[in-house]
Amino acid sequence: MQQGASTATMETITEKSGHAGVIADWSDDKQTFPVPWGKAMMWIFLLSDTFIFSVFLTSYMTVRMSTTVQWPNTEEVFALTIAGHHIPLILIAIMTFILITSSGTMAMAVNFGYRRNRNVTAALMIVTALLGASFVGMQAFEWTKLIVEEGIRPWGNPLGASQFGSSFFMITGFHGMHVSIGVIYLSVVAFKVWRGDYESRGYEIVEITGLYWHFVDLVWVFIFAFFYLW
Repeated sequence: MQQGASTATMETITEKSGHAGVIADWSDDKQTFPVPWGKAMMWIFLLSDTFIFSVFLTSYMTVRMSTTVQWPNTEEVFALTIAGHHIPLILIAIMTFILITSSGTMAMAVNFGYRRNRNVTAALMIVTALLGASFVGMQAFEWTKLIVEEGIRPWGNPLGASQFGSSFFMITGFHGMHVSIGVIYLSVVAFKVWRGDYESRGYEIVEITGLYWHFVDLVWVFIFAFFYLW
């Protein structure tokens, strides 16, 4: 009997090998890829967004290297005078620190989400949203300073190459839009977490939200390196 059962098992394994086995597995109503649908869609969206930001930064580098007009000194353009001291890139450094900190609070929110601690999770997501909102506020201040005080426009720049204004407002504006959407997204999800809407379904939505927010923060690191430090 044992030999017969062993033979039947070997026949089953043989029958499911090769191309026939692949077809049988795919048609057997099994989950082919053990990735939740929402997370997969977020990864696809982030991949497409990566292409867009890559095109923006590549175009910026091409314009920067090909222009024959002097490019403005970013250390001077983005400097602030505080208590009589001229400090270059101080605002940009604070903005970068805020976004990096928000990545930490978002990671903590995901951790507490999987522990099903909804109050702490919601609180950390609100803190993350507030940090994102403060970043957007600082960016609005930065834009106002450049437009009102420096006279920089998307179509012109009195400090040097005219492409500087168009590149700056396009890249930082597109990223700022992502941060603003993220702040709204975080706030809505945090409210629903606090209300207990995900108790029965788990807190996977918190991780999906974290993926978006970490992506936005990572993109800013590249913008900071390419636009402000170069």
